[in-house]
Formats: sequence, structure tokens, C-alpha cells
Amino acid sequence: MAHTYIHYMRIPQAGRVSRIRAKVGVNKPELLPKEFTTVIDVAGFLSDGQEKRLAKEIDSIEKDTGFKLRVLAQNYPDTPGLAIKDFWQVDDRTIVFVADPTFGNILNFNVGETVDLDIPRSFWSRLAGKYGNMFYWKEKGEDASVEAAVMAISSCLREPVGANNCAEVK
Repeated sequence: MAHTYIHYMRIPQAGRVSRIRAKVGVNKPELLPKEFTTVIDVAGFLSDGQEKRLAKEIDSIEKDTGFKLRVLAQNYPDTPGLAIKDFWQVDDRTIVFVADPTFGNILNFNVGETVDLDIPRSFWSRLAGKYGNMFYWKEKGEDASVEAAVMAISSCLREPVGANNCAEVK
């Protein structure tokens, strides 16, 4: 069965978040780590301690919710790109969070179909608006933006699914 992955990214000219299909791009498997990890930081935004804390939180999310969160910090075109799909075994329950400041807003999300059914689309745009805007990450740092986004995603995924789930970006 084919999977549809939706990429949410801020389009500065339009001033809104749009839903677009992810485009075929860079494929550099040589930038992948030798061993499996849920956090890949090819951009050097995170300290070793931050990577370990995020990986621990991500493991907890997966155990508690069944959703897989994966984080890729990059500066395009220095990215493993498409190689992450097989490396992380991306499926319908996967959220691929790409932190890349190249286009202004550092927070970009590719979500699997099951995630898209359980998490309101407005959550991703509000999350990008709160922690991904250029003012936030330039003042607090790319690492703070990434950490805040992971914690907000964790909080959202733990909420009961319903009309008001993930209404607030925490």
C-alpha cells in the first residue's frame, strides 16, 4: 500500500501554512549515522546531551502512544534527504520533523496518514508559528526551537483524540 506523506511548511509570501506533497530531492545516505537513532543532527544544532534527552522523550512517546517521532536537523542541501525514509522505516504512524532554517521557519513536518487523522492540521501550523519563526530561533537558538517543538508534540500526542485535542501548543 502506498503511503501519503504531507509536508507542512511556511510559505513566507502567502503568510500561511500550506499542504503540499513532499518533493523528490537530495539522497545522501552517507550522512546517516552508522547505528539507528531517532535524532539525526547533521547541522550541529544540538549538544550530545540534548540529543540524548530528545531521544529518550521520543522513545517514551512511541511506547506510550504508538506514534513514531523522528527528528532531522539539517541545513539544506547538507541532508541525508530521502535516505531517512528507509533508515527510519517511515510509515503511516510516523512524524518526520525536519529542523532547517534555510527558508526562514525552522520547523517542517511530514506526517503519516494515521497521524493526520488523529492530530488536527492546525496544530502543525500553530507549532511552526510559535517555535519555528525566525524571531524565536534567532533569539533562543535552533536547539531551543527543536526542543520546544518535541515537547509540544509529545504533549499533543498524549492528549485524548477528540474535537479539542491539541488545541493549545504547549
